[in-house]
Amino acid sequence: MNDTKKLRVAVIGVGYLGEFHAEKYARMADVELVGVADVRRERAEEIATKFHTGAYTDYRDLLGKVHAVSIAAPTPDHFPISKDFLRADCDVLIEKPMTRTLEEADELIEIAESRGQMIQVGQLERFNSAVLPLRDIVKQPMFIESHRLSVFKNRCTDVSVVLDLMIHDIDIILSLVRSEVKSIHAAGIAAVSDHVDIANARLEFASGCVANVTASRISMKNERKIRLFQRDAYISVNFASKEITVIRKEAGETEIEEQGLIPGMRIEQSCFTGGDALDDELKSFVRSVRYREVPEVTGQMGRDALKVALSVMDQISAANRRVLGI
Repeated sequence: MNDTKKLRVAVIGVGYLGEFHAEKYARMADVELVGVADVRRERAEEIATKFHTGAYTDYRDLLGKVHAVSIAAPTPDHFPISKDFLRADCDVLIEKPMTRTLEEADELIEIAESRGQMIQVGQLERFNSAVLPLRDIVKQPMFIESHRLSVFKNRCTDVSVVLDLMIHDIDIILSLVRSEVKSIHAAGIAAVSDHVDIANARLEFASGCVANVTASRISMKNERKIRLFQRDAYISVNFASKEITVIRKEAGETEIEEQGLIPGMRIEQSCFTGGDALDDELKSFVRSVRYREVPEVTGQMGRDALKVALSVMDQISAANRRVLGI
C-alpha cells in the first residue's frame, strides 16, 4: 500500500489485553484506529470513547473497512472471526493461543495463503528485548529449563495454564531449538480452577535436546526465566528484569585458574531494559502488513506451538485419568 496512507486497523475484543492493543494503535502516527468491537456494548463504547474511535458490538460491521485487525476475543471466537476477516482480504493478528484446534489453525493458514493475506500470532514474549539477542547467542542447545510462575489472577482461568502461560515458553523453545519434537511427557493438576493450574512438560527433540518446561498460575511469586545449556555456554534469561547471563570457558584457556565465581569461566551479564513488547509486536505487525513482509511469528509458528501445547494437555488428561482409574 502507499507509504503515506494511514493503515486502517481495528481491535476485536477489548477486554484486558484488547484495551492495550487499542491504546497502542491509537498512538501510532501511521495508523488509523477505525474502531473497536466487543459483544458488551458498554465496554465497546467505553474503550471507543477513551481512544476516540468507533464502537461496534458486531465485528462483521468492520468487514471491508479496515486493512488489518487485532483479534483479542476469547479463544473459541478466534477461528470464526479470523476466517471472516481473511476472506474479506484483511490481515490478522491473532492473540495466542491461535485457535482451539489444529484443524482450525490449518484452515486459517490455508485461507491466508490462498488469498495472499497475513497471519501473525500474538506470542508477545518473542518481542521481549531480552529474547531478541538470543538468536546470536544460542546455537545448538542440548538442555533447556524454563519456569513461568504467576500469582493467582481471576482472569484467564477459562483455559489451561498450558495455553495461558506455558505456550509462551514452548514457542520460544521451538524457535531456538529448530528441531522436531520426538516425544512429550507431561503432568499437571487443576488446583483452584476447573482447568489445569500447574503443569510440567519434558520435550525431547530429534536433535537430542531436552526441554523441561514448568508453568504455574498459583505461585507465591512471579517468575519468568529460562536456562539453556549448549556445548560452549550456559545461558540464563530473566524475562521480567530483561537480563541475560552467559557463562563461557575463557578463550585459549590451557589450565583452570582459581579465580572468579567459576574458575576458568568468563561471566557476561547484559541488561536490556528498553522496549515495550506489545508496542514492538504491533509495530512489527503494521510493518509486515504495509510492506508485505513475513511476520515475526507466522501462522505456521503459532500452529507449531499450539500443536505441542495441545499434546501436553492430552498427556496431562491421560495421566489424570489413569490416576482416577477412568
